[in-house]
Amino acid sequence: MYSINSVTIVGHLGADADIRTMQNNQQVATLSIATDHSYKDRNTGEWVKRTEWHRVVTFQQGLVSVLEKHARKGRLTAVQGMLRTRKWTDQNNVERYTTEILVTPGCQIQFLEKLDDRGEDDMPPASGHDAPPADLDDEIPF
Repeated sequence: MYSINSVTIVGHLGADADIRTMQNNQQVATLSIATDHSYKDRNTGEWVKRTEWHRVVTFQQGLVSVLEKHARKGRLTAVQGMLRTRKWTDQNNVERYTTEILVTPGCQIQFLEKLDDRGEDDMPPASGHDAPPADLDDEIPF
């Protein structure tokens, strides 16, 4: 018996990629991606649109470089990765949790439309294997 941890989402970037450098000088990229779901309210009969926000993280240096250049707010993006829940203790000694989509080698991030301001062509899928060599309001320590 085996298990599978795989998730695919398509949504719009809520902000430009957030690139940070950890204490060991490794860079990490974080994306915030919005997906929408519409349903008909049983009581009113009106359509309701619900937005869900997803945190996406990668430590792959080549991919981090691609995201730094091309991941811009509003851009339609497909992400394939795995779910990961992390626990840490904040500055007030309170245990906190976050669930995120981790993009590892073999996973990918693909931009599905051109950048409007720059008129650049669509990017090919960005993954740990294709990337050049080199990788919501929570405060997560790195």
